[in-house]
Amino acid sequence: MIDDFAKEYLHSDLRELREAMLWKLDGLCEYDVRRPLTATGTNLLGLVKHLSILESRYFGEVFDRPHPGPLPRWDGAGEHGADMWATEHETREEITDRYRRAGEHADATITALALDSPGYVPWWPRPEVKLFNILVHMLTETSRHAGHADILREQLDGSTGTTAGHATPRCDTAVLEARLVKIERAAQAAASRLGASGS
Repeated sequence: MIDDFAKEYLHSDLRELREAMLWKLDGLCEYDVRRPLTATGTNLLGLVKHLSILESRYFGEVFDRPHPGPLPRWDGAGEHGADMWATEHETREEITDRYRRAGEHADATITALALDSPGYVPWWPRPEVKLFNILVHMLTETSRHAGHADILREQLDGSTGTTAGHATPRCDTAVLEARLVKIERAAQAAASRLGASGS
């Protein structure tokens, strides 16, 4: 009984996070979903591409249920990190559709298998896993990247939140500026009082 509850709880959270990831792309132009917004090149469409590959591999190959469609590799002979950005020839629709299909395939695996169903992850130090391990792993991965996406989207247009219905309303510019000044003052005061090392 608890296994069914746990599986549905984890699965439900994963489905919600997938929708949040896709919502982060809504209303943005092609350039903004693709452009690098950190020193390492992190970008919104690349995060979705990356998660589509992870879901396909973890809920597919790990349980001997390979994803039926073609997928780019994250570990192939090509450029390291190529799964984290979209080439000029990959369309937003292609990547988001792949993410939805990967989610549908993952959902079928999650539905078909029990939480203690065995899987095998050859690139992990302890490769023998259960569906439970993979569900938690993908929930953690997706949550982590949803947090990245939230910050990236906020940098682009100030939007934050998990869905359009739960978006944080944009603050007045003067209110935001006053908040930033207050936080900066506190950071400088703490650095002066505690020293630059912070220890």
